[in-house]
Amino acid sequence: MATQDGNEEVVMETEATLKEPQPLCENVGEGNAEVSETVSRTDNAGESSSTQDPTVSNGDDSDEGKEMVDLKIIWNKNKYDLKIPLDGTGAKLKERIHSLTGLPPAMQKVMYKGLLPEDKTLREIKVTNGAKIMVVGSTINDVLAVNTPKEVIQQEVKAEENKKEPLCRQKQHRKVLDKGKPEDIMPSVKGTKERLPTVPLAGMYNKSGGKVRLTFKLEQDQLWIGTKERTEKIPMGSIKHVVTEPIEGHEDYHMMAFQLGPTEASQYWVYWVPIQFVDAIKDTVLGKWQYF
Repeated sequence: MATQDGNEEVVMETEATLKEPQPLCENVGEGNAEVSETVSRTDNAGESSSTQDPTVSNGDDSDEGKEMVDLKIIWNKNKYDLKIPLDGTGAKLKERIHSLTGLPPAMQKVMYKGLLPEDKTLREIKVTNGAKIMVVGSTINDVLAVNTPKEVIQQEVKAEENKKEPLCRQKQHRKVLDKGKPEDIMPSVKGTKERLPTVPLAGMYNKSGGKVRLTFKLEQDQLWIGTKERTEKIPMGSIKHVVTEPIEGHEDYHMMAFQLGPTEASQYWVYWVPIQFVDAIKDTVLGKWQYF
């Protein structure tokens, strides 16, 4: 109906507007078809039969279908059970430890047969089900300890050692020493002090009785501890102390530990170190001004 003030046009526009929503039923149908198709594809893949929006994740989806390994995380006298993909890296393990303990990855020292490398997978370093992973965390006390002069820490450790029986008589060390000298042991020279050779120091045992070699990368300020399985690259500045003691009955050889953290559990032991290199190792790792 026409009017002088143009109401006819308004009525026509209103009618057109009211008719526009009618095709929405077709759109809804198409949308349902797409959802059904998505669900169908998911069912056929055998991954899930849920109609949940595929963009929603609970954080565990990435582990589905992967070979898992169960670990025991030990930190600050606390134990945590953790299941993680066997092909996850050491860096990924640190992230999961962070979620358990609240310790930032950068402040963790993770130990499994030595310092655990971040760039290798758990499969590559031969982590097995039920393996115990030691974690040295940087609590506020640890942070303060980092700022404690090395000589103070060394004096405290030395005082503690004096209270104990000789290290070479302790059961944990006897099981390695009782194996006797390694067949390829380096010769010792009594009464002399030699500089570190340009080649790695080899023919020694670690705490598990496996062969170990020490390489001093002075240009990188690193100590490389190598075994048959892997090589750990440790910044010398992170080594707080070096423990040494002559092996009873074989005083021309020493047993030696590198203190990688604040507790005894973080000591890395090496056995049958030739005596002529003992002082050079301590001087290199700790610095001559800290030698005692």
